[in-house]
Amino acid sequence: MPLNFEFKARSTRNEALEQALQELDPRFVGEDHQTDTYFNVGHGRMKLREGNIENTLIHYTRSNVAGAKQSDVLLYHHQPHPSLKEVLSAALGVKVVVEKRRRIYFVDNVKLHFDQVAGLGSFVEVEAIDSDGSISLEKLQEQCRYFAERFGIQEADYLAESYSDMLLQG
Repeated sequence: MPLNFEFKARSTRNEALEQALQELDPRFVGEDHQTDTYFNVGHGRMKLREGNIENTLIHYTRSNVAGAKQSDVLLYHHQPHPSLKEVLSAALGVKVVVEKRRRIYFVDNVKLHFDQVAGLGSFVEVEAIDSDGSISLEKLQEQCRYFAERFGIQEADYLAESYSDMLLQG
């Protein structure tokens, strides 16, 4: 199971942060318009991500604590087809839908997102990813700390909740 150590933070400086990131020669994946449909599940969170770059069914568990945290993730990459959403919606029920514009970069195993989320605002998200068990949790934590410091993330900027939780809370 892939292991992520990640943080999400409010940001009013995404353009400046993206420019600062360029000093590290990141790989730019592109800008994705994503619709994340969250479903009612017994534990964790499950969402269907539909975008022009990423199309994935994702189940994950993580604590709702501010700052960087571990996230246990299961991914199913698929070809887009409306029947998948129809089946999941009928079987589980839709909890909430999150619409966002996401600019995606990679620096080695670290995925960086600069998000504009409908109804919520601007955010930066950093995911240090161990996809095959070869990177220690300590290294993933260190990578998150590095980017938090590089981007000048303050304690008050960190989010505990997912975008879905924030939308549900109004």
